[in-house]
Amino acid sequence: YILLSGKVKLGHASADGRENLLAVLGPGEVVGELTLFDPGPRSTTATAVAPTELLTLEHAQLMGFIESHPALAKDMLRALAQRLRRTNTALADLVFSDVPGRVAKALLDLADRFGSTTEDGVHVPHDLTQEELAQLVGASRETVNKSLAEFVSRGWIRLEGRAVTLLDVDRLRRRAR
Repeated sequence: YILLSGKVKLGHASADGRENLLAVLGPGEVVGELTLFDPGPRSTTATAVAPTELLTLEHAQLMGFIESHPALAKDMLRALAQRLRRTNTALADLVFSDVPGRVAKALLDLADRFGSTTEDGVHVPHDLTQEELAQLVGASRETVNKSLAEFVSRGWIRLEGRAVTLLDVDRLRRRAR
């Protein structure tokens, strides 16, 4: 599927029912691309977190189109490589970064992809619950809440339900390193 509008969260559930949020995707991004090249069982779930429009691609249709438009294969390989790079970075962050650093990095990434500049800072309507944000950074909700509260007390962010305004992007960038 190609997202035309909206947001979709990609998740994975363990055998015991725990969930992990892998990514949040927005307009122009592709969902389920692995099955386009390797039709098999799906490894993740995709759930719309905002009103969403999708364009469907079928394996056979895509393969036929790629035959006559090989440049598309290069674009899709680039998209897959970018997704793999993001996954590798997220894995490294789990090993080498503390929770506040991962929260800061996640907020900055969401701002880059979904934020808009306002007179106060960067408004980011991420459409995630605090539990989903915790899953995204691989931490408990309580630990993520402590990080968010610290960022609020320092004047770096303002929480607004399922949105946040980044008030001091430079400090968040330094904390994300």
